[in-house]
Amino acid sequence: MTITEVITSYPIYSLIGISAIVTLISTLAQKFLTDQKVLKHLKERQKEIQKELKGCKDEHLLKELNSELMEITGTMFKASMKPMAATIIPFILLFIWLKGIYTPLMGSKWIWYYLGFSIASSIVIRKILKVH
Repeated sequence: MTITEVITSYPIYSLIGISAIVTLISTLAQKFLTDQKVLKHLKERQKEIQKELKGCKDEHLLKELNSELMEITGTMFKASMKPMAATIIPFILLFIWLKGIYTPLMGSKWIWYYLGFSIASSIVIRKILKVH
């Protein structure tokens, strides 16, 4: 049996498998193409700043904290771009192929199934691989 035959025979189960595999690849790319220790430290500092901002009355301190928060957010955004750059073209091609297979089988609702399965598998995979 070819992959296309398996997909058309078992559309929901194949969609679960495909979404888990794509999520795993994406998560592995993020884990190995980013510095996880730095990202963990940045997230911790981000939480600290958010707590400090809640009770802060000093306008000068507010500006400093907001500036630092923006800098951290920018650094984290740049870090997330590296794995996305490595995976975007293959994933776009994959989704074009999947659309051609699943749309005749399930209509446009296949993408919603994919997103649901992908979110669920992402939560599990990220916890197992300890990706921040």
